[in-house]
Amino acid sequence: MTTQRIGRADVGLRSERGPILLAVMLSVGLVAIDATILATAVPSVVADLGGFTQFPWLFSIYLLAQAVSVPIYGKLADQRGRKPIMLVGVGLFLLGSVLCGFAWSMPALIAFRLVQGLGAGAIQPIGMTIIGDIYTVAERAKVQGYVASVWGISSFVGPTLGGVFSDYISWRWIFFVNIPLGFAAAWVLVRRFEEKVAEKTGHTIDYAGAILLAVGGSLLLLGLLEGGVMWDWASPTSIAILAAAVVLLIAFVLVERRAAEPILPLWVLGQRVLNSANAAALLIGLLMIGLSTYVPLFAQSVLGTSALVAGFTLAAMTLGWPIAASFAGRIYLRVGFRTTMLMGALIVVLGSGILLTVGSTSSVLHLAAACFVIGIGLGFSASPSVVAAQSSVDWQTRGVVTGANMFSRSVGSAVGVAIFGAVANGVVAARLGDDHADLEKVPAGTLAPAIHDVYYGAAAAALLLVVAVLFMPNRITERPLR
Repeated sequence: MTTQRIGRADVGLRSERGPILLAVMLSVGLVAIDATILATAVPSVVADLGGFTQFPWLFSIYLLAQAVSVPIYGKLADQRGRKPIMLVGVGLFLLGSVLCGFAWSMPALIAFRLVQGLGAGAIQPIGMTIIGDIYTVAERAKVQGYVASVWGISSFVGPTLGGVFSDYISWRWIFFVNIPLGFAAAWVLVRRFEEKVAEKTGHTIDYAGAILLAVGGSLLLLGLLEGGVMWDWASPTSIAILAAAVVLLIAFVLVERRAAEPILPLWVLGQRVLNSANAAALLIGLLMIGLSTYVPLFAQSVLGTSALVAGFTLAAMTLGWPIAASFAGRIYLRVGFRTTMLMGALIVVLGSGILLTVGSTSSVLHLAAACFVIGIGLGFSASPSVVAAQSSVDWQTRGVVTGANMFSRSVGSAVGVAIFGAVANGVVAARLGDDHADLEKVPAGTLAPAIHDVYYGAAAAALLLVVAVLFMPNRITERPLR
């Protein structure tokens, strides 16, 4: 792995590749802002459209659509090129945003969030794939600072806009604000991003694999999300849904073994680098959704803050992440991927420990400090894992590998919604009975221990993250960009 010194003039926005980097940053900005802007506006959305018991679906349907579409986009990007797939993603995200802004009911909003999720399923992994295509490992150590700045800015812009819109204007503007940013991203992509895709005849699309993955994954998440809520875990409905999911996912594996160009090649599961990176991504996704969903709720309903202050509390995590990511490149070039990721995982454990000390009488700064430390740890863990995975393969499979990594993170987030939701609802039900009110109406004395148990789950995931990164090789033999 090279340690050559890379200057901003070589990789910055004014360099030859600068317009491509700008296009990626604008596109990723759509997903980055969405990651925090909705969480702070949930109480306003629920007050306007309906019951709080449906609110997890605003996140889970988005994550589910993102998860099941990521591998498909990754494969198509390897076959057709990155640019057209990225434009499809931006277009779907914008369409979903407009529809969400005009949603007339909670079911309609949930349905339109699915469209947004299908767009996000292309944007984030293809954006990372483009970065992997045009920059070496050493260059990415510098470029990470630019991409991380998008998340850093969004960590303040998202919660601020979410709080301002929900408190003073209308929550609907949290979706309409995506329109100018999306059009700018698409314009730069069309005008400035040129790529050469090797002509290859006889491409086949693994329709059977895509359908089995989408339906099987959807049923699995449906069973996890609604088990213990809409039906008992041991009920015939729950058993039938989960059994069907298992059967379809087994069929998916069998189809992928014989497909000419599988959506998710099984060799991805046979490499140490990729297994470690994907396991880490899954746990990172689980941690992120646990904090993104329940930290604002704790701040508002237990600590009594406004939506705007709750948003800034969550922003502490999304600010810590890009700060760490901007330094992670320099560190892994010197000490290796595993060492850098292990340091990050241990910092996440530390932050999770601080989070467990937060109680109903704590200050909002105490909660924000825990989130900030966790964000620092995630930044040191996540970015090196993606770079390691991309660097271990060539152009023809980089889209699939990046898609698999993003898929793992999305699945982790979706499963996290199910697990943490079950934990919180279980505690409230035990205290108030099965017919308890929506969570926003639950007394703070009951809600606090429910969310605190979610924090215990996050701490357990942090410990598992340490184990996952121990399997990552410290040094990776870099493959050519093309």
